[in-house]
Amino acid sequence: MQNSVISVVVPAYNEEKAIGSVIGETMQILEAMKMPYEIVIVDDGSTDQTSKVASRYKVTVVSYSQNRGKGYALRKGLEHAQGDIIVTIDADGSHSPKEIPDLIRPLFNGADVVAGSRFIGEAKDHTSKLHQLGNSLINATIMVLTGKKITDSQTGLRAFKKNFLQQIRLESCGFDIETELTMKSLKNGFKLVEIPISCKRRVNGASKLKTLPDGFKIFKAILKAAIRP
Repeated sequence: MQNSVISVVVPAYNEEKAIGSVIGETMQILEAMKMPYEIVIVDDGSTDQTSKVASRYKVTVVSYSQNRGKGYALRKGLEHAQGDIIVTIDADGSHSPKEIPDLIRPLFNGADVVAGSRFIGEAKDHTSKLHQLGNSLINATIMVLTGKKITDSQTGLRAFKKNFLQQIRLESCGFDIETELTMKSLKNGFKLVEIPISCKRRVNGASKLKTLPDGFKIFKAILKAAIRP
């Protein structure tokens, strides 16, 4: 995998104020890594200038007129990704592109999936207490159903081999896509490694996660993935 192409997929909805810096910082890191790369921005029906800002950079922009949800956007981005290694990163500026090299390193040492965890290491105060509680409950449910411990099932900063994606089928359209990725990694015998990541509060606006309705979808995704072969 030494000459692997890296694809970075960024689902974005109304992130005109943050998307430019996310792209710029990501390009800077990937250039320093001296590996072939591409960046795929998926504009999930934004009503602002997200697509216009993204188009100023040398990236692939996938856009559609109706907002369909983060999971739908991520799946569309993964369909366009050509890389042997695929990285997903949020568009709100909460993740640090500087951590991409650390994120993909375990893939060269036997891991199939690498998840950036906000709850190991030092960065723990970036999310609300309610979201931390919800994440803990989700993690506990996953451990009961899979027998495997996970500290951050909802992280948006991940890396995986394309071979992993070719062996699973993703169906989620909302924030439950993160849970589906976690469950299908753990349940199907893939090697998932967590590494600590830093995480800032989103740069602009409020989180688009709706605690109760999205929480219900997440638990539904867990049970669905647990029951299906």
